[in-house]
Amino acid sequence: MDIDTQGQDASSRVAVVTGGTAGVGRAVVRELAAAGFDVAVLARGQAGLDATTAEVRAVGRRACGIPTDVAHLDQVEAAVDTIEAELGPISVWVNNAFVGALRYSWDLPDEDFRRITEVTYFGQVNGMQAALRVMRPREQGSIVNVSSSLAHRGIPLQSAYCGAKHAIKGYTESLRVELAATGSPVTVSLVTLPGVNTPQFDWNDNQFPERGHPMPVPPIYQPEVAARTIVDVAQRPRHDAWVGAPTVATVLGNRFAPGLVDWQLRRSGVSSQFADGDLPRYPNNLHEPGDETHDRGAHGSFDDQARDSDPVSWLGMHLGRVLARTASTGLGLLEAAANRVQNDGRNG
Repeated sequence: MDIDTQGQDASSRVAVVTGGTAGVGRAVVRELAAAGFDVAVLARGQAGLDATTAEVRAVGRRACGIPTDVAHLDQVEAAVDTIEAELGPISVWVNNAFVGALRYSWDLPDEDFRRITEVTYFGQVNGMQAALRVMRPREQGSIVNVSSSLAHRGIPLQSAYCGAKHAIKGYTESLRVELAATGSPVTVSLVTLPGVNTPQFDWNDNQFPERGHPMPVPPIYQPEVAARTIVDVAQRPRHDAWVGAPTVATVLGNRFAPGLVDWQLRRSGVSSQFADGDLPRYPNNLHEPGDETHDRGAHGSFDDQARDSDPVSWLGMHLGRVLARTASTGLGLLEAAANRVQNDGRNG
């Protein structure tokens, strides 16, 4: 365990990020620290925890890195107690941890199927339950669940992951209504992501090494794009936020033309998850951490094709301001037109 309690003050905002040592989680930690949060990081690998907490301290915030397997509720509950004792009351909780595999569902061993479900689905459930234990009595707090467009549309080779993401969506919707029905101001938000350039594709389980290096389904986005939306939602909670045009296309396409999506996935759903080239592969992180001895950082192997901006999420973060400016401009034009009519009437 790695705790830094220097600089504590009563006004500190404390955020927790599960799976915060790599990929989107790592980018979220950096974004939260830059926004003025003290950050607790829950993950399995010690090298990743050390490097991530060092980055938080480097920008002048307090950090707490706790080795945690989110599949085990008792470990998550213990982490909450440690965080609140060392950093203070938790105000933001981001559920991001997951593991995955590229295998046909009938070839995925039962222990691996259960492991993916326990981390990816129950890990978020455990995070929500642990966060609610301290947030509900205080009547404040923001929970953000990191989801995927695959929560709306399953794809080949990722049946366990897709099933877990579908389950998270359903659980989040139920919990949100329960909180509202009981008058709790605690918020639960869902951020839906496209393919992101993270180390997950360098260390996930892969049944098909002969096909090439695993990759996110293009077009691919950098983790910082996702992190900006996640942190914005944490501070300005809303039910749902979508990142990337592919997310919009996937969700709406499957809603209105599922047969067409089936046809497309039959043609390219498998091949689009593999890339050619001599790219790094790390030890499988399904049952053991992939960053126990080496920090893997936020980015994966696809920097050369990953996008670092996104109009969809930008609009989502700035929609209120855009609408206000549009309304102001419209009112201004109407007022100018009315004045012109009035002046023309006087002159006539």
